Amino acid sequence: MSIRRSTRSRRAVAAVSLAAAMALAVGGCGTDSGGDKTNDAGSSPSSAPSKSPEEDKGAKQEDTAAGENVDPNVKLAQVNGRDGLVLVVNAVKRDSGGFVTVSGLIKNDGDGIRSGGQWAGNETAIVATNPNSVAGATLVDKTGKKRYYILRDTDGRCLCTTGLTAIQPGKSVSVFMQFPAPPATTSEVDFTLPTFATASLKISG
Repeated sequence: MSIRRSTRSRRAVAAVSLAAAMALAVGGCGTDSGGDKTNDAGSSPSSAPSKSPEEDKGAKQEDTAAGENVDPNVKLAQVNGRDGLVLVVNAVKRDSGGFVTVSGLIKNDGDGIRSGGQWAGNETAIVATNPNSVAGATLVDKTGKKRYYILRDTDGRCLCTTGLTAIQPGKSVSVFMQFPAPPATTSEVDFTLPTFATASLKISG
């Protein structure tokens, strides 16, 4: 076999291997975002989707990617929290991959610095893996009587904003959270983030 034909053969094998790997990755995401992530209201959260290749390599999770292209002037809901904090929801979008992404911002309308570590929930393992995050948020489909928790990878890291720092008076921080999508027939859910009042949200998309 000539050097040229050998090189072409190696490239063909590499291309087939890459295609197979991509197919497996896509299949894994579709499975993990399905019913396994859905829990009866009041039940414990289940395991989350598999890690992406970038996360396997130890790459830093992009916390703001899912919140891009959100119009800050759109206010679907606004709820009050403790000590002058306000949560504004700008978008609740159903994605083709079987996710619902909630995007918004947390404003500090108080007169003091507010901690960014009070929204991760009270599950010890989740708090340890996602400090200073919004991993404690949930969606509730009252019609279907299901509660949905934020998606997580196999290491317990949430698909949500993490690394939140203290919020100065008059400042705000953008946040996003991704959940398994309720059935297509569900158009409205109750959204809760610890320390804030519950908001009823309509799902778009």
